[in-house]
Amino acid sequence: MAFIADSLSRVKPSPTIAVTTKAAELKAAGRDVIGLGAGEPDFDTPDNIKAAAIKAINEGKTKYTAPDGTPELKQAVAAKFKRENGLDYAPNQVTINNGGKHTLFNALMATINPGDEVIIPAPYWVSYPDMTLLVGGKPVIVECTQENNFKLQPADLEAVITPKTKWVILNSPSNPTGAAYSRDELKALTDVLLKHPHVWVMSDDMYEHLVYDGFEFTTPAQVEPKLYHRTLTVNGVSKAYAMTGWRIGYAAGPVELIKAIGKIQSQTTSNPCSISMAAAVEALNGPQDFLKTRGEAFKTRRDLVVRMLNDAEGIECATPEGAFYVYPSCAGMIGKTTPDGKVLNNDEDVVSYLLEAEGVAAVHGEAFGLSPHFRVSYATSEEALTEACTRIQRACAALK
Repeated sequence: MAFIADSLSRVKPSPTIAVTTKAAELKAAGRDVIGLGAGEPDFDTPDNIKAAAIKAINEGKTKYTAPDGTPELKQAVAAKFKRENGLDYAPNQVTINNGGKHTLFNALMATINPGDEVIIPAPYWVSYPDMTLLVGGKPVIVECTQENNFKLQPADLEAVITPKTKWVILNSPSNPTGAAYSRDELKALTDVLLKHPHVWVMSDDMYEHLVYDGFEFTTPAQVEPKLYHRTLTVNGVSKAYAMTGWRIGYAAGPVELIKAIGKIQSQTTSNPCSISMAAAVEALNGPQDFLKTRGEAFKTRRDLVVRMLNDAEGIECATPEGAFYVYPSCAGMIGKTTPDGKVLNNDEDVVSYLLEAEGVAAVHGEAFGLSPHFRVSYATSEEALTEACTRIQRACAALK
C-alpha cells in the first residue's frame, strides 16, 4: 500500500513558482538573471496599510478570530463590492481566506463530487486544473487562441457544457495573457449560462484594478443579475495593493456556499492571519488614489515590453487590456537552432534557451495550456524590462 495519497499523482507543482525558484537559485550562484516569471508587483505595500497592521499588533489583535474572517473585514469586503461593482452582499455572504488560491480551492472542495466537470478557458492560471483534479473533478479545457484575443467564445462555451458541468471559471483580466472581457463579451457568455441553470460561475477578479486605456472592468454577477445566486465572485488584496505575502483573499456568493467554505476552513487552516486582516480592512476602506498612479506605471511598462518583444525576430506579442503580463507567441522561433546547435522544438525549449543563453527567466506556454507562447511578467522596473527585452532580442537574432 502506497504511503502518499493517490490524489497527489494527479497534480504537479506550480510551474510559475518553479521558474521563480530556479531564477533565485541561479542568482544565488552568481548568475546575472532577470526574473520575469513572478506574478507579484514590485511596489511596496502602501504605508497606511502597514501602519494599520502595526496598530493591530500594538492593540493586541493577535488572537484567533472567527474561522472565515473578522466582521470588520467582511463588512469592508461587502462595502467594496457595493461601491465598486454594484453588488449587494451581506456579511454572511462573504468568506475571508488565506489568499485567493485558498478561496478558489475551498470553493472547489466544497462543491465538487467525483467526475463533476469544471470548464477552464486556456490559457489558464496554472492552478485551476490541478486544484480541480485534486478534489476529484474533471477539468474541461477550452482553447482560446490569439485570434480570439485569448477569450472564451460563446459558441465554444455552449459546446462543452454537459449535465456533469458544475462550474465555469472566468478570469478577467487574465493570468497569463492580460486579456480582459468587455461588458458585451461577458454578456454574451452569461446569456449562454442562463440556458444552463446547473452551471455555476467562478469569477476570478484578482486583477480588477489593473486595467488600461480606459477599459471598464465588469464582473459576471454585475453584468447579468440573474446569475447572482449561482456566482462566486473572488478577489483579494494581493495584486492591486501589493500585499502578496499578507495572504488575504476573499469572495462573496450564496449563503449556502459560503457556509460550506467556512466549514472546510474551520477544519483545515482556521482563520487567516489576524494582523493581515486588519491591514486588509485599511486597504479596502482607506485611500485608493495610489491605484491610478501605479496603474499608469504598469501601462508604461506594458507598452515598453510589447514594443520591444514585437521587434524581436520570431516573436509576436499582442497588447493586453490588463494585469501585468504579456503572452507572446514564439511560433517563429520553433524549429530554429541555437548557437550551440540545439533545435528549439517547443516553447519550453524557448524559455530554457532564454534562461541559459541570456539569463532571462520566463514561463513556457504549455504550463498555461496554450502553446507556442510564453508568459512575461512586467511587474518590475523599466530598467530591468529594457535590459531583459534587449537580451531576448539578442537571443532571437542569434538563432539560425
